[in-house]
Amino acid sequence: MSVHQVLRMGDSLLKLVAKPIDNFTDPGLATLINDMWETMEVSQGVGLAAPQIGFSVRLIVLGFEENERYPDESVVPKQVLINPVIQPLSDEMEDGWEGCLSVPGMRGLVSRYTRIEYQAKNEFGEEIKGNAEGFHARVIQHELDHLDGILYPQRMKNLDYFGFDEELARSGLFSKQK
Repeated sequence: MSVHQVLRMGDSLLKLVAKPIDNFTDPGLATLINDMWETMEVSQGVGLAAPQIGFSVRLIVLGFEENERYPDESVVPKQVLINPVIQPLSDEMEDGWEGCLSVPGMRGLVSRYTRIEYQAKNEFGEEIKGNAEGFHARVIQHELDHLDGILYPQRMKNLDYFGFDEELARSGLFSKQK
């Protein structure tokens, strides 16, 4: 397993629509998934999309039990989602603070669906389906955006709520808890 450098906002690969995965027997897929888990954990992320480490394929890993970047969030089950698609379960959306390993040290207020249904394949090529709500739904939507060449600042409605963690905390807009 290897830890990869996370590409940062401005890298042209992060702007591409990633290609679907169709070969689930390729040994490189298992290696990529393991590398993504390791990179995500070392980076203290809650999710990671393959394009963030230089692989333009429709693959995300997500989940955590505890995360110091999101200390107040409840557990998100660990999952591998390949070729994921989502469907909102209602029109209800909620604003929430998001950070991103590709936009280090910054946060922004982003509106996301509160409840979604997702379909994907797992690392073995088996169909999986589930529902997610709250922070879990937010993480899936955030990571799925990476597969479509979108970073969270592009989803923001008001750039007054975008800035560096420390400055937002100092201004009282965002509570940086630890």
